[in-house]
Amino acid sequence: MKSRSVILSLAVSAALLAQPKIIDSHVHHNGETAFLDKLIARLEALDGMACLLTAPKDLEQVKGYLKRHPNRLVGYGEISLDDPQALALVDRFHAAGFRGLGELLRPLKRYDDRSYWPIYERAEKLGLILLFHTGIVARIDVNKPEDVSFDRMRASTLDGVARRFPKVTIQGAHLGNPEYDVAAEVVRWNPNLHFDLSGSTLIKKSEDYTFFKSIFWWSSVVSPHTPKSDTHAFETVVFGSDVFRGELEELDRSIERYTRMMEACGVPEAARRNIMSGTMWKILNRK
Repeated sequence: MKSRSVILSLAVSAALLAQPKIIDSHVHHNGETAFLDKLIARLEALDGMACLLTAPKDLEQVKGYLKRHPNRLVGYGEISLDDPQALALVDRFHAAGFRGLGELLRPLKRYDDRSYWPIYERAEKLGLILLFHTGIVARIDVNKPEDVSFDRMRASTLDGVARRFPKVTIQGAHLGNPEYDVAAEVVRWNPNLHFDLSGSTLIKKSEDYTFFKSIFWWSSVVSPHTPKSDTHAFETVVFGSDVFRGELEELDRSIERYTRMMEACGVPEAARRNIMSGTMWKILNRK
């Protein structure tokens, strides 16, 4: 008969391996340990996990939380694609146990520019997920000049990245807001690409959630013009809240918006589970 300690150890191991009900693929750390404690408590209550986007200055702080809460937190390292030390930062985050890079945003060139390829190649080699901002981006200080352009962050730019680096799992944030149809067509042909619906999209479309059926249209369509797949078109979407500045309430609001959208579009239950958790769980456990 196994001892009580062995049984307890096995139970703990099983808990760490169990798929959570929610995986939030897009949570920004605000740099405060108080936020991390609140986040862990909320994830425990939800049976959730979060991909935590972490600035280099907060790496050591978050590293400790990742070790203590491996079933609740997954680390993503924030880097600038234009940073001369970007590759060194990639290696540093990877060595610390981080699983992805992002949110990549505000590039000086298009995401598919070849000068960024060494970063993507390193991510491919190390098995790191890439999370890109796509679409319009906030203007933080309207009185301060900045070299930022929506045009460099279009969802269409991820088509070239996904095709050139087929072994890299890529996530586009915000479904290319407002070029949703472009984002959907790009993701349709790239199985290593997914999008989240975080940000303002599900807010401004709240009176017309059935709109999303028109862009994720290809489920059950038999045609040589549509890639063969056993997954529902909506399963190209993953859950993400874009919590930032410590506003954890946005996590609950995002769950509600996703739920309402999926109900309005008649998304099958199995596909809903993959959107909210299953797809990211498979990605995170991929060897």
